[in-house]
Amino acid sequence: MNDLRELYQEVILDHSKRPRNYGLRPGANRTARGDNPLCGDQLVLALTVTDGVVADARFEGSGCAISVASASLMTEVVRGLPVAEAERLFERFHHLLTQEGGTPEELEELGKLAVFAGVREYPIRVKCATLPWHTLHSALAAGGRLPAAVSTE
Repeated sequence: MNDLRELYQEVILDHSKRPRNYGLRPGANRTARGDNPLCGDQLVLALTVTDGVVADARFEGSGCAISVASASLMTEVVRGLPVAEAERLFERFHHLLTQEGGTPEELEELGKLAVFAGVREYPIRVKCATLPWHTLHSALAAGGRLPAAVSTE
């Protein structure tokens, strides 16, 4: 179990130090801002949705290692997903961090996002990990309009 926990920590640290899909580009048609005032996490998420599929996902901002790693991994896994599947992934990820559970089947379904399962043990950090996901949910729901900022207060 310690080996698995160490692997998870390595993945989170890697994505926080070298975030993937960092930096905004022109052409996004869905954008949202997220803010976690308790931790100081802030991000802007920009999506390009084409024919109901998330063709591109990028973010910019600053925050703790968990928040940045969550945004980095999220942008990797939602690329190429239909919007409805990205929304379902948001629900599954949110459930993992906020509900009892985390069965082997649920963890397998989440793939590399399962590295955040241990965050549930630190309630103050749950908001850090879910901020990018709430921002994704807001951007997808906006349907191309700039939504109000998301806050995890």
